[in-house]
Amino acid sequence: MPTRHNKVERGGFCGPAARLPLACGIGLKPQHVNELVSQPAAIGFVEIHAENYLVAGGPFHRHLAQIREHYALSVHGVSMSIGGAHVPDREHLKAILNLMDRYGAAQFSEHLAWSGHHPAYLNDLLPLPYTAESLTRVCDHVDQAQEALGQTILLENPATYVSFAATEYSETDFIGEVLTRTGCGLLLDVNNAWISAQNHGRDIFAYLGQLPLAKIGEIHLAGHSISQDSLGAPLLIDSHDRRVCHEVWELYRLVIALAGPIPTLIEWDQNIPELSILLDEARLAAECWPEGSHHPAHQETHHELV
Repeated sequence: MPTRHNKVERGGFCGPAARLPLACGIGLKPQHVNELVSQPAAIGFVEIHAENYLVAGGPFHRHLAQIREHYALSVHGVSMSIGGAHVPDREHLKAILNLMDRYGAAQFSEHLAWSGHHPAYLNDLLPLPYTAESLTRVCDHVDQAQEALGQTILLENPATYVSFAATEYSETDFIGEVLTRTGCGLLLDVNNAWISAQNHGRDIFAYLGQLPLAKIGEIHLAGHSISQDSLGAPLLIDSHDRRVCHEVWELYRLVIALAGPIPTLIEWDQNIPELSILLDEARLAAECWPEGSHHPAHQETHHELV
């Protein structure tokens, strides 16, 4: 199948104006803002879910303006529905661009998933079949998002609980094709990779070996819970509600050994703990890097905010 020629390859845009520092970061939670501002922590960046900030003002924006005086910013989307049947919403993309410009965000990432069928939004990240039709649709949607945002984006590998009988690509081949055709980067969620491998009986080491590791722009680490499927077999759930497990830490060390240090985020979205717990997880991630790797305690990033 021929390689797609798009604006990334033709030089229509060349990527974000800024990059995340080579450091570890945490997801930003409102209850941690005051502490993060009053006593800058040993992290290089924070990440927000874009959808929480797509309003003109309010406390979230006031807090983010304070945070940006001390930390770099990554923006993570959860509702663009890149794998869905409909094109990304233009007004949604415009709002994300305004948010990123307002705070000088380093990069934007989204999920290889779908979450709505116009006009309904399902408030979930749902899987898609890895077929030629899906591949064309996802590439078109990534192209449209990148053109609207004026930069390359990162696409996150999914955590899945079911797979499709009608599939034509492995997940790694599908991801690789999307990255090649669109020029976007990979957000490797190591926890997602582990969850999907366990739920579907995949060889996790083969999976990681088949991914284009050189195209990783950010790594996510999170905790997960264990449930049961309808037959009583273990089912791992991407719950983001606890510390990173031993197996995911081991996989993370392997990725770092293969690809080198990469900006890494600790995700924790339910049962939010004290800030010290998140910072300890970020510290553990930094300790997986080779001695002497650049992971600054924090980076002063002063921007004019509007």
